[in-house]
Amino acid sequence: MKGHIRERSPGHFAIVIDTRDPQTGKRKRRWHSFQGTKREAQVETARLISELQSGTAVDPSRITLGAYLDRFERDWAALHTSAASARRYALSLAYARRHLGDRRLQALRPADLAAFYATLSRSLAPRTVKHAHVVLHRALAQAKLWGLIRDNPADLAKPPPVPDQEISVLQPDRAQDLLERLRGHPLYLLAHLALNTGARRNELLALRWQDVDLDRSHLRIETALEQTRAYGIRIKAPKTRKGRRTISLPANTVNELRAHWRTQQEQRLAFGMGKAPIDSLVLATIDGGPQVPDAISLAWGRAMDEIGMPEITLHSLRHTHASMLIAAGMDVLTISRRLGHASPTITLNTYGHMIHGTDDRAAQILDQALGSKMVADSGKGPGNTR
Repeated sequence: MKGHIRERSPGHFAIVIDTRDPQTGKRKRRWHSFQGTKREAQVETARLISELQSGTAVDPSRITLGAYLDRFERDWAALHTSAASARRYALSLAYARRHLGDRRLQALRPADLAAFYATLSRSLAPRTVKHAHVVLHRALAQAKLWGLIRDNPADLAKPPPVPDQEISVLQPDRAQDLLERLRGHPLYLLAHLALNTGARRNELLALRWQDVDLDRSHLRIETALEQTRAYGIRIKAPKTRKGRRTISLPANTVNELRAHWRTQQEQRLAFGMGKAPIDSLVLATIDGGPQVPDAISLAWGRAMDEIGMPEITLHSLRHTHASMLIAAGMDVLTISRRLGHASPTITLNTYGHMIHGTDDRAAQILDQALGSKMVADSGKGPGNTR
């Protein structure tokens, strides 16, 4: 196996490596483009030959990033993500197609991605740029697994940092005030459940009566609603495996659900629909169907304007639930399980700044364990053995 270089223009070289097909024995030539000095081209030639000899080389390909992303969406994202996630992937990858789509996949470098992120930052929010990076990084990682590239350039290119945002939470008295102002409103039970279970909007909208055990005071999160342009509204599994969980209910929530069950049955009988089946939705429409998630969010915004609390979002009720448990001293593992986080690390990253006061407790524990002994021993000098 040997290789040589040809200078096409100043600073631009063609690296030609002669090999033989291991099956047919026929001679093959591999061509690589390289930009740099002649000495650097020689070093690159030696590296490529070493990779071919060790069997770690990636066959050169003319596929562009845009063409590869089409394949990634078709052969990976469509099979391994939910419809809503696949749509978010497509929206983020559209930026990469627009700015880098014509680049050859194997020629993509960290500097190209850094310039790409800088361009996006001039017109998009930092969080949007970060998501574009995360999705592109995942796509290029898959290209590496498929043997299309040797290294993932996104490993070395970082997007601009996302500024920390203060999580919106309600103090207990304000949360009680919110529920009082919403009492009698169609959104009341949704708000009550969100505050008392910490469940997500789409998890609560998919909650079925068969998932609720009022005698044992708990409910099971088994499903969630999903709303996409392609499929409309459908029921799917929760976001993660840990999303399937059992949540204990306080007594007042059990009472609210019992009252809601009676009201729901009375309404169905009044409309001649008969008693609701066990698999019917807890927060159903009048005809028993699922409510539209986006419409619920819009209705929530209008309701908050009407009661004078426009700054409160529906998702902030989930944060409020977590903050109240933290304030009560509940351990992070239990809170993580209750919220359905994939791991306690996510809980700590999200709510760690709320956990305070435990360091003082640590000092008290150490003082109780070691303090009295250390004080007693402090009176003994080196020569004092009495």
